Amino acid sequence: MKNKIIALLVLFTVILFSSAQAQTTAHKFEAGKNTFLLDGKPFVVKAAELHYTRIPQAYWSHRIEMCKALGMNTICIYIFWNIHEQEEGKFDFSGQNDIAAFCKLAQQHGMYVIVRPGPYVCAEWEMGGLPWWLLKKKDVALRTLDPYYMERVGIFMKEVGKQLAPLQVDKGGNIIMVQVENEYGSYGIDKPYVSAVRDLVRESGFTDVPLFQCDWSSNFTNNALDDLIWTVNFGTGANIDQQFKKLKELRPETPLMCSEFWSGWFDHWGRK
Repeated sequence: MKNKIIALLVLFTVILFSSAQAQTTAHKFEAGKNTFLLDGKPFVVKAAELHYTRIPQAYWSHRIEMCKALGMNTICIYIFWNIHEQEEGKFDFSGQNDIAAFCKLAQQHGMYVIVRPGPYVCAEWEMGGLPWWLLKKKDVALRTLDPYYMERVGIFMKEVGKQLAPLQVDKGGNIIMVQVENEYGSYGIDKPYVSAVRDLVRESGFTDVPLFQCDWSSNFTNNALDDLIWTVNFGTGANIDQQFKKLKELRPETPLMCSEFWSGWFDHWGRK
């Protein structure tokens, strides 16, 4: 009996060690011909959107498990700038704001992560995640190449990079993709600005996984950059073939990805 207990303990230790090793194994994620590839094999991204700021930290694990139970293999997160830098120059990535802990928790549950750091994220969130104190500079032009705005975006991105760049999938983490800006075609046409944000994302350390940009099928070419993956956003009831038609014409071999599948909408006060 004693020998059996010892054998079971050894087996349990081996399983734990193997599990820990699996969690830190480096992988390669990339865009292949008409499909994403994980370690060279076709991989379908099935992502659920979870916002750590909207979920009490004690429930993070529960929500991730719910997504996994739905058949998802990836968690998609925005990074909310105005949560992490509520005062200019003072960053908080602790407790409820610990984005690295959130990503590591997703990995413990066998889930990959897509990071969407903005700087503007929309998400029906106060100022789309942009900090209120940016407006203290009266002539600031948000989401443009305004020198002050871009300086602060660069500082923010570097802080995000410190937290998450080490968790890219090729380093043994679970981050497989990073988004540049967010639906910018719905705001304006400014490729130099989108290009500058892309460069800041790369400079912050996100150089080992694909970068992508998202927009609507009607406007995604307005700011489309040649070196980014293009994804399209649409909702329930949409004609999917029609949504991807233009993208397939311009990039016939790109993986097709709906980066936001809208299943509802917010209410405007006073509207029906």
